[in-house]
Amino acid sequence: MIELTDQVGADRLDQLMELFAGQWWTAGRRRDEVEDMLRGSSLVFALIDTSIDRLVGFARVITDGVYLAMVLDVIVPEDRRGTGLGRTLLDSIINHPQVGSVRSVELICQPNLVPFYQRWGFTDQVGQSRLMRRTSDSVLTS
Repeated sequence: MIELTDQVGADRLDQLMELFAGQWWTAGRRRDEVEDMLRGSSLVFALIDTSIDRLVGFARVITDGVYLAMVLDVIVPEDRRGTGLGRTLLDSIINHPQVGSVRSVELICQPNLVPFYQRWGFTDQVGQSRLMRRTSDSVLTS
């Protein structure tokens, strides 16, 4: 049984760190920074497999509630991909009142994931807009 919750408590932080360790863009995150990140996120979406008491999906959103919602860190462990967990996360995000009412919902993904996100109306056709980044994280520069 999969349960959706809106928080990652201290009892699940180690499991979140394991999820992060398995992704190229989150592998180097430190626990104290992740705790700050969770507090600073507008919305948190966590999927728990209650049959094994395990965190099996995560995403978060930063939003102003009017103009923009940014979906970040959508993660499902590799061995659970293709089981509907990603769909559960995205359905929950898109249908959340604080996200569904904003004018623009945005995310950044790798090219191979574009077809997945297109199912919720996301497009990579964004006119002349370009992603720009200023970062001190060398993982994010390549």
